[in-house]
Amino acid sequence: VQLVESGGGMVQPGGSLRLFCAASGPTFNRLAMAWFRQAPGNVREFIGTISRSGLRTYYADSVKGRFAISRDNAKNTAYLQMNSLKPEDTAVYYCAADATTNTLNTRDIDYDYWGQGTQVTVSS
Repeated sequence: VQLVESGGGMVQPGGSLRLFCAASGPTFNRLAMAWFRQAPGNVREFIGTISRSGLRTYYADSVKGRFAISRDNAKNTAYLQMNSLKPEDTAVYYCAADATTNTLNTRDIDYDYWGQGTQVTVSS
């Protein structure tokens, strides 16, 4: 499984961005997906996760109500919609795939595949 993120960029505070995570291979609907981020000098932070079917999601408190994860299994793509962005949301954003369970895991060690990351900068 290969994951490729896109959609990052620079946005003003209060703005929105939508990130994309394109997965290779025929087994996307067997992968639970998640998004993490890492700012310089910080540990990698869990943002949210979505089950294989897309029916269940779970978010970190820091983004709840502002960010939303979705997926389109027909397109082998997961999405991270980010609204009301703040400067503290600035980070490299990574998508990750869990090929083992359909549990809404929050630890990075529970994920088997990772993308290369896409930079999001929130600044005026």
